[in-house]
Amino acid sequence: MRHGLQAKVVALAVICGYLAAPAVAQDMEVSVYTGWQTAPHSRISGDYPGGGDYDALIGWEGRSFEMPPYYGVRGTWWRNERFGFGLEFTHTKVYAPDDERAALGFDRLELTDGLNIVTLNALRRWPDQWKGLTPYVGGGLGLAIPHVDIETAAGDKTFGYQVTGPAVRLIAGASYDLNERFAVFGEYQFVYSSNEADLDGGGSFNSDIKTNALNFGLSLKF
Repeated sequence: MRHGLQAKVVALAVICGYLAAPAVAQDMEVSVYTGWQTAPHSRISGDYPGGGDYDALIGWEGRSFEMPPYYGVRGTWWRNERFGFGLEFTHTKVYAPDDERAALGFDRLELTDGLNIVTLNALRRWPDQWKGLTPYVGGGLGLAIPHVDIETAAGDKTFGYQVTGPAVRLIAGASYDLNERFAVFGEYQFVYSSNEADLDGGGSFNSDIKTNALNFGLSLKF
């Protein structure tokens, strides 16, 4: 998927279409969030375009509030007071530090118009606990669809969206109702994604990337 914003548009269209299904008695909820996202070290490996291989441990940077920012959208169908399922899209980011990418022979090494994650989630909540707070936990399985932005010192450039492998999401947080329609929430998210990308010119990029995020956001119920 190397066509501009196609990956994001498809993911968001799926969520919107899902939420536009015929109305039922259960609650629907759309949540948007941003926050502070980081990524611990992970090993990268692969082949350079034109030959040769590389293997190194990279200390990724998240830079959550730099453009393009970190954000997410989640649609949840609560089947009853406690259990729900839905879809979630997260625009996560990782940058290789300048000195580490340069030492490997890269002028650019980042997934920054998104290490985009789309998952199908299952959630469990405990309504109206602790002075109106509703704790919840959840997990999801899906795909990593990053925008691969990699350029070697030799000038070989890869710039586009790819489906790179499976992803797993874990969530724990709490929400607080402002009224019948709106709620605010805070949560922790862990995401694991296995990424195998193709580099233009015949090379490859492989890395299992883990991200941690503290999110805050707003939910609309209908």
